[in-house]
Amino acid sequence: NLQNIPARDEDGRKIRKAFLPVNDLFMSCDYSQIELRILAHISGSKELQQAFINNEDIHTRVAADINGIPLNEVTKTQRRTAKAVIFGIVYGISGFGLGENLSIPAKEAKAFIDKYYELYPGVRKYMDNIIKEAQDNGYVRTLLNRKRSIAELQSKIYMVRQSGERIALNTPIQGTGADIMKKAMVDIDKEFVKEGIKSKMIMQVHDELIFDVIKEEQTKIENIVKEKMENVIKLNVPIKISCDVGDNWYTTK
Repeated sequence: NLQNIPARDEDGRKIRKAFLPVNDLFMSCDYSQIELRILAHISGSKELQQAFINNEDIHTRVAADINGIPLNEVTKTQRRTAKAVIFGIVYGISGFGLGENLSIPAKEAKAFIDKYYELYPGVRKYMDNIIKEAQDNGYVRTLLNRKRSIAELQSKIYMVRQSGERIALNTPIQGTGADIMKKAMVDIDKEFVKEGIKSKMIMQVHDELIFDVIKEEQTKIENIVKEKMENVIKLNVPIKISCDVGDNWYTTK
């Protein structure tokens, strides 16, 4: 299971040194904050959309807004807190859950969440609307129209219903991210065949595609991959990727 090869702690990451390309080098192309860009689009939040259009660091922007300070005064701790709030909200986290993650009181964590909703009312409106829509219809859809039924919303058990609400919140965002990645892979593969590319697309790990690249094809592949990954779907914010190369999987990031 290559999705579970460690990525966060340094000792775990060293396992990646064992993965070597058949050709000359690995190229890793990674979507930048794709789920948050989808959230900005799908919620219609003008504030979030503008931050992405301005190419701002979204976590720093939210930290500055929540704390009412300029961007250049945001500390690492404030940015980390903002990041946890943003991703927590995408996954339907509670004040208690966020407090556990940040090791702060639940009341303080809930205040962060409430402040976020106050600053980005489009996100709150989207969340309320998508849960109601899921309750009314029994399903939600991704932006590319893939349907997911949510039987949990009909449960008599409160915890199961809450789980259904989290699925309803997250599926249009995370599901759209998965759809975008799969379509990008198909588009890249077709272009590789058309252009007679001998390098290979070898695996997907979350928001990242990894290629086993022949050196002479490196620039051409980077151009193809960038064009296809960034233009899979038209959102109200730009889709961005970054590409890195290395002679093993460890050095590719």
